[in-house]
Amino acid sequence: MVVLNRIYTRTGDDGTTALGTGERRPKYDLRVAAYGTVDETNAVIGVARLHTGAAPVLADMEAMLARVQNDLFDLGADLATPETGEDLGYEPLRIVASQVDRLERDIDTLNAGLKPLRSFVLPAGTPAAAHLHVARTVCRRAERLAVELSGTLGEFVAPEAMKYLNRLSDLLFVMSRVANARAAGEAGGEIAGDVLWVPAAGRGD
Repeated sequence: MVVLNRIYTRTGDDGTTALGTGERRPKYDLRVAAYGTVDETNAVIGVARLHTGAAPVLADMEAMLARVQNDLFDLGADLATPETGEDLGYEPLRIVASQVDRLERDIDTLNAGLKPLRSFVLPAGTPAAAHLHVARTVCRRAERLAVELSGTLGEFVAPEAMKYLNRLSDLLFVMSRVANARAAGEAGGEIAGDVLWVPAAGRGD
């Protein structure tokens, strides 16, 4: 159980922070950047939920995002506790295959109702869609950092953790399309749905 009696401890005043193993690292350390960006992804999803939660037509996505936010705390704990081969005195929390599988099922469920894409889409449309696109790009950044960390000598990132980030960015992309498509349906077609990229459109007058 996590108990937070004091918010400030002063232990980080020297520019370091503690990992789950007790080891202290600089706050600019790549591992800290990776799980910090997972936290950032979680916060941006929280903003997106202001819009999915306010739209009854997006109730299924709201439930999915609530579960994802909880998973992202698991993922942060995973990344914050590197494999050392030593007994930590507790079982570290790790992302498991079933959490990745759940994302894949959610992607398939939502994508089944969408028309096939024949162009890239712009990160635009409804407020829900736009914020989901922001969450997607932050998630991609977290993934890049995790991949970089996994390729760093002496570091290890579990494959399921990287798979989770990869699938999550896909889910957020599909969710942004669903948000626009359902808004278009509710508005009787007044909203266009996907905002498509038009190559070289800015070259005109």
